[in-house]
Order: sequence, then structure tokens, then C-alpha cells
Amino acid sequence: MSEPISLPRSLFASALFYGGMVTIAAVLGAKQVALGPLAVEAGIFPFLILVSLSSAVAELHGKAVADKLVRYGFAPLVAAILITLFVLQLPTDPNMYPPAKEAFPVILGQSWRMMGAGIVAYGTSVTLNVWIFDRLRGATGQFAVVRGAIAAMLSQIVDTLIFITVSFLGVRPILDLMLGQMLAKVVLSAVLVPVLISLVVRLGRRLDGE
Repeated sequence: MSEPISLPRSLFASALFYGGMVTIAAVLGAKQVALGPLAVEAGIFPFLILVSLSSAVAELHGKAVADKLVRYGFAPLVAAILITLFVLQLPTDPNMYPPAKEAFPVILGQSWRMMGAGIVAYGTSVTLNVWIFDRLRGATGQFAVVRGAIAAMLSQIVDTLIFITVSFLGVRPILDLMLGQMLAKVVLSAVLVPVLISLVVRLGRRLDGE
């Protein structure tokens, strides 16, 4: 018999939570929220959790493990998209609550272009986040929250460039939309990511008995 695989509890918990955040990010992205003068899609909140988790895993278990976590994240993301497309093709119950009946395909029925943009933006930006976080280790030492904030801000700029360009280039003016989204994501990254990384790293070390 093969020996059972030993997986740190912090990594197991992070992976479970990561998969959930990958799938919910696309759904919440259908809503635009106003944060004072800033406007941003609500999917940024689970996405910032993804960025924070990937950085925390890199801090606790190394860059190679964090890179694998990001790659494995494609599985629930693609599966969620395919299942959503399948459900949208099924006939709707005529007795379904009318407002929900009308809203469901509007909220979940994204174009192939937007779905593709989400997949590419996710893979590129979170992989970049892990790479920057690890590269900054020599410049900022053990200050994981500082490295995480810088990596998150830069990766979110790239995420916005990719997603807005692939989704809307040639369809609508994108410059103002892109600049507004970048500003909102950079501010949220600077405020939320350091706190989230600190919490995840502390919880991870407690789970692993350090």
C-alpha cells in the first residue's frame, strides 16, 4: 500500500477556500458597486482574497506550491463556466418567480469574450502576483504584508488591462473605464490585501502548529 499523502492543514484549508473564491468571483462581477467616488465590479472582493491567499501560501509553503495553487484554480473556474452554460441552455420552469426568471440569464449569461477574458486575466494576474511577491523577498525581507500590497497593486493593474481590453475593445470606449477600474483596484489592494495576508499567514501557522 502506498503511504498517505501528508498535506499541511494550512495548505488544505487555503486550497478549499481558494476554489470557492475562484468560482464566486465571476458571479459577483455582474454587479457594479460604488465606493465613494470609485466604481468597481463586486468580483474584486473575492479576487483580492485569491491574491492574498496565493501570497500567503507562497510565504508559508514557497513559490512553487503557490504556483500550483494558481494553476489548479483553473479547474473550478472552467468547470463553473461550463456548468453555467449548460444550465442556461436548459428550459426554464414556466412557474419560476418572474423577476428571477428574467434576471438569471442576464446575470450569468456572459459572452464568450468576457468569459475568455476572465480566464486569461485570472491566470496572468495571479501568477504575476506570486512572482512579484517572491521576487520582492530580497528587497523587503520578511515584511510579507508590504510585498503582498505591492504585488497585488501591480497585478491588479495588469488584470484590468487584460480584462477590459479583451472584453470591450472595439465594442465601447475603454480608456475611462480602464483608468477608473485600475484606481479602484489599486486602492482596495493597498487597504485590504495587507490585512488579509496577515490574517491568513497567522491562521496558517496556527493550523500547522508553529
